Amino acid sequence: MRLDIASLADRPEGWDLWDQLDDFWPAFMTKDPTGGFYYGYLREHFAAHCLLAIDRETGKAVAKAHSVPLSYDAPIDEGMPEGGWDWAIRQSVHDRLSGATPVIVSALEILIRPDVRGSGLSGTMLSAMRDNVAKLGFKDLVAPVRPTGRQGQIFTPITVYAHSTRPDGLPIDPWLRVHARAGARIVNVAHQSMVISGRLAQWREWTGMPLLESGPVEVPHALVPVHVDTAQDTAVYVEPNVWMHHKI
Repeated sequence: MRLDIASLADRPEGWDLWDQLDDFWPAFMTKDPTGGFYYGYLREHFAAHCLLAIDRETGKAVAKAHSVPLSYDAPIDEGMPEGGWDWAIRQSVHDRLSGATPVIVSALEILIRPDVRGSGLSGTMLSAMRDNVAKLGFKDLVAPVRPTGRQGQIFTPITVYAHSTRPDGLPIDPWLRVHARAGARIVNVAHQSMVISGRLAQWREWTGMPLLESGPVEVPHALVPVHVDTAQDTAVYVEPNVWMHHKI
């Protein structure tokens, strides 16, 4: 597959194609209230950090990547904030409102169209993001990586899973492995990277599950159990991610 990859600042006509890559996440993953502070302002504030990959033969979008520039005044390798993905978005909003100068970039998402997954596009898009970070004048890319391989090991402590490796020394998790192959190293776990809460009726709509008893519930595509409280008519999902650091 031959690709054209560019930022939406360089290719503003690509916004229509960008919309072809919506609706591929599980419903509950789109309900993090923090996300609106980023996704609601893509065109106005983050076009230079939005990358779109187009198949030259079909003219269709096959992948996209999101990131945000951030101010940050602590040593990255001493540990990034526990808030992970949510923190990166909130920090970008604070920076925009205060006029703070960004000094690093945080990845937020790389999405590959489902029918072309497994073809190496994740590494290609990560490489394009690294190149874009360098083009924009930054030297550090961090990423609160969603360790998707953990879906079958949700009761393994996240700190154990994050540092588990294959015989070749690379992480057992496929997304962590993509970043490691690109030269990134694990910094720390962000234990509260995404926090998604809602009434039980909402969670039933999002998951198609009955959720009739209180306690931890395994939900498809979730990396940890969803905590259900029938007395409070509420369920909460607190997703851990893994901070990785690319020196550009």
